Amino acid sequence: MADVKPDSAETCGLLEQVAQGDRQILGRLLERYRPRLHAFIASRLDPRVRTRVDPPDVVQDVQLEVTRRIDDFLERRPMPFHLWVRRTAYERLLKVQRHHRRRARRSVNREVPLPDRSSLLLAKPLLAGAASPSQQLAARELAERVGHAVADLAEADRQILLMRHMEGLNYAEIACLLGIEADAARKRYGRALLRLRKVLKDHGLLESSS
Repeated sequence: MADVKPDSAETCGLLEQVAQGDRQILGRLLERYRPRLHAFIASRLDPRVRTRVDPPDVVQDVQLEVTRRIDDFLERRPMPFHLWVRRTAYERLLKVQRHHRRRARRSVNREVPLPDRSSLLLAKPLLAGAASPSQQLAARELAERVGHAVADLAEADRQILLMRHMEGLNYAEIACLLGIEADAARKRYGRALLRLRKVLKDHGLLESSS
């Protein structure tokens, strides 16, 4: 995994102490990662589910899961700790959102998704080069329209676009999070970008090239 960013020397040192049985160090390590976990989860939580789920509660669930599985991680070391924590958070978030959508499918699906920072970040690389009248919209109206457009994307597409556009992860790192090969991650991202372009065009936010 040469293309994957390694853990910092400090994190590696703390992990070695945890491996030697110091569980208090694990608590310190998780506390360091808590702000990053919160940002990771808050940026991905579906706006239609967010009124029912509090990001700090999901963060707590993730930290409990990391604590439960830390011995297995230390034995196998399948990827850097910072990516493993994100992957645990990603898997937990998918379960939470599926659970709440099943429990309240009708009411959740009727709710209008609110514009959020992640939607604008996904669309920004495409909108920045668009010579469309939509660029002249007021910021609030543009945010609302982008939010509606991004809501039309499949969840898997939104997730991989966020990994690239918002976090700047490379394909090897995305592959670790998704449990796939780097080439598959590259192709999946390309397809998601094409679908994002299409939904933006369908919502009048990009001019059609035809």
